[in-house]
Amino acid sequence: MNAPPCPTDLARLLQAFFCQHLMQQRGASRQTINGYRDTFRLLLRFAETSCGKSIGELALADLDAALVLAFLEDLETRRHNTVRTRNARLAAIRAFVHYAGLQEPAALPVIQRVLAIPAKRFDRPVVGFLSRAEIEAILQAPDARTWSGERDRALLTAMYNTGARVSELVAARRVDLESEHCQALHLHGKGRKERVVPLWARTTKLLRDWLARIGAEPQQPLFPNRQGQPMTRSGVASRLARSVRAASSCCPSLKDKRVSPHSVRHTTAMHLLQAGVDLTVIALWLGHESVETTHQYMEADLRMKEQALATLQAPPVGPPRFVASPTLLAFLDGL
Repeated sequence: MNAPPCPTDLARLLQAFFCQHLMQQRGASRQTINGYRDTFRLLLRFAETSCGKSIGELALADLDAALVLAFLEDLETRRHNTVRTRNARLAAIRAFVHYAGLQEPAALPVIQRVLAIPAKRFDRPVVGFLSRAEIEAILQAPDARTWSGERDRALLTAMYNTGARVSELVAARRVDLESEHCQALHLHGKGRKERVVPLWARTTKLLRDWLARIGAEPQQPLFPNRQGQPMTRSGVASRLARSVRAASSCCPSLKDKRVSPHSVRHTTAMHLLQAGVDLTVIALWLGHESVETTHQYMEADLRMKEQALATLQAPPVGPPRFVASPTLLAFLDGL
């Protein structure tokens, strides 16, 4: 009976990277592990085709800079990934090869060339957001006489109230809603950061009525699908798109807008800012890592810029600027 083949250095290091480094030493979240896992699934399949080897035969030396650059190019051209996604995949690869370099110093020449691959720059568009009339039309669009319509209205209202990410809302459980008065929602945010967001009276009423339509178990998903399972991110996006289409009949400005769940999050931030809420409070409300991230909303608010401009006085006209004599060039030439 033939002995099983000995794992390559790549297989050994990759398994240790996930099991020991990410899970045991760093205690990485499930979202981080899933993101890294998906990156290496794509990379190994690409390397298998490019190198003409099976995945089990690939070695660490095969993951050189040329292969990684070709993989990143393939992500953008064939898979039509955005630059942000491309950079996220590169970050996962760099995290692994940095770990591999500490374990296998002999591979440092190959690893250093991979680590030298820079993140790609990209245009940062101005944050888009909805007007109060537009978001109100969307919130009123679901038919509350049906089970799914009542859920959608509660879901979208909670999304606008809290400014939560989609992943935070679909992960919310009944126990995360402050049970006695439904006046706050406990969100499990990005990077394992948790926060409690107060709810408006309108949101409280909708959620209190909605609780009567779902199971009473503490771990019951707050916004389940028809099978009683947590909604998916694509499911939330689909229900939002449906509400936008319905709302566009009474709010024509929505017909030309691309509204995503993150657009609602931006809208929450902009409306809080326009209401005079301090940037630090908005950062805590949205679960931002830094206030610098929240500052983008101030840059995007044209109305606030116009108000600031109206308070400024035109600068006084000073003396005319100095104009050098044409002989100055002759002076310089003669030095």
